[in-house]
Amino acid sequence: MKITGAKVIVTCPGRNFVTLKIETDQGLYGIGDATLNGRELSVASYLTDHVIPVLIGRDASRIEDIWQYLYRGAYWRRGPVTMSAIAAVDTALWDIKGKAAGMPVYQLLGGASRDGVLVYGHANGNDIEHTVDEVGRYIELGYKAIRAQSGIPGVKGAYGVAKGTMYYEPADSALPSETVWNTSSYLNFAPKLFDKLREVHGYDVELLHDVHHRLTPIEAGRLGRDLEPYRLFWMEDCTPAENQEAFRLVRQHTTTPLAVGEIFNSIHDCRTLIQEQLIDYIRTTVVHAGGITHLKQIAALAALYQVRTGSHGATDLSPACMGAALNFDLWVPNFGIQEYMRHTEETDAVFPHAYTFDDGYLHPGNEPGIGVDIDEALAAKYPYDPKQLPVARLTDGAMWNW
Repeated sequence: MKITGAKVIVTCPGRNFVTLKIETDQGLYGIGDATLNGRELSVASYLTDHVIPVLIGRDASRIEDIWQYLYRGAYWRRGPVTMSAIAAVDTALWDIKGKAAGMPVYQLLGGASRDGVLVYGHANGNDIEHTVDEVGRYIELGYKAIRAQSGIPGVKGAYGVAKGTMYYEPADSALPSETVWNTSSYLNFAPKLFDKLREVHGYDVELLHDVHHRLTPIEAGRLGRDLEPYRLFWMEDCTPAENQEAFRLVRQHTTTPLAVGEIFNSIHDCRTLIQEQLIDYIRTTVVHAGGITHLKQIAALAALYQVRTGSHGATDLSPACMGAALNFDLWVPNFGIQEYMRHTEETDAVFPHAYTFDDGYLHPGNEPGIGVDIDEALAAKYPYDPKQLPVARLTDGAMWNW
C-alpha cells in the first residue's frame, strides 16, 4: 500500500489546529494531529517542506521503519517541532493500518486492557468559592476526577482561570500577553483552596492540581507536603524538569503523587524521572512525543518502575490526537488517567469522532483506525488566526515560567 499524497490542513474552529492527511493508492487515508500551541505554522512548514516529499511512494504499512527514517534520518533530532511532525505521520499511518484491517487501533496494539478510560475535567474559578462551585458542576456532569485551579488574590492572570464556563484556551493574542506571578501568595493560598474543596465535596472525588512549572524544587516540596492532608490524585508540573534530578529534592519532602511531561518530546526527557521513580505519572502525549510508536516505548519503560500514564489532553490537541490517545489509553497496561478538556461545538463539527463520554469515562469507539475524521470543506471556513501563549513575570518584573 503506497503513499500517493499528503497535505497539511490548518484550521481555526475556535482555536488553531494543524492536521496531516496521508493518502494511499488503495483509496484509504489517515489523519494525524500536528498542533503545537502558539507555534502551529512551524510544524506545518516542517511537514510541507521536509517530511511530505520523502513520504511519497513509501509503503504506508511500514510504520516503524518510517518512524525511524524520520527520527534517525534527521541530523537535528528531537525538539517539539520535529517530534510533533513525526507524531502526525505516525498517527496517520496507524489510522490507515486500522482502516485496512477494519479494526480500531487499540485492537492492533493488543486489545483493550479496560472497559473505559478514566478522565479528568477542568474546574476553573476566579476565587475559592467559584472553584468550589465549578468542582460541584463537574461532579454533576459525571466526572470522578477533577483538576481544580483558582484565581489568587493580588495575582494578575493566575494560570488556569477560564474566561468562559466550559472551554479554557490560554493562547489569547497575536503577541504574548503578560501575566504577573507571586510565589509567596500562591503557596499561602493553594492549601486553603483544597481545604475548602474537601470540606464541601469530601474525599470520594479525585482532585488534581497543576502548578505549571512555577516553583523551585524546595518550594514544590513544601507545597506537596502542605497538600498531603487533602490526598491529591497528583500535583502536576511542580517545577521545571529540564533538570530531571531536581525532582529528587521534591521527592524527599512529600508523598503527594507527582506528574510531569506534557512538554516532553522523547523518552530521553524522562529516563531519570522514571528510572529513579521520581514521578508517579508520565504525561507525554501522542502529538508532542513522536506519536503512538514512541509513546509505546515510554510507557514500557514506565511500567518497569510502576509509573503510570496520564497523557496531556488540553484543547490545544485536536480531536484527532484525542482519538489516538484514547485508543492508546484503552490498551496500555499501566494506564493512570487521561486529561479531557471538551472542544467547542465548532471543533467537534470539523473533526467528527466516535469517542464518547459516560459516567467519568471516555471510550474511543470501535470505528476502524483512530475513530476521528476531518471535514475539509468545513475546516476551510475557519482560517488560521495567529494566537500565542502568555508569558509571566515576577512582581519585580523579572521573567518567570508561565
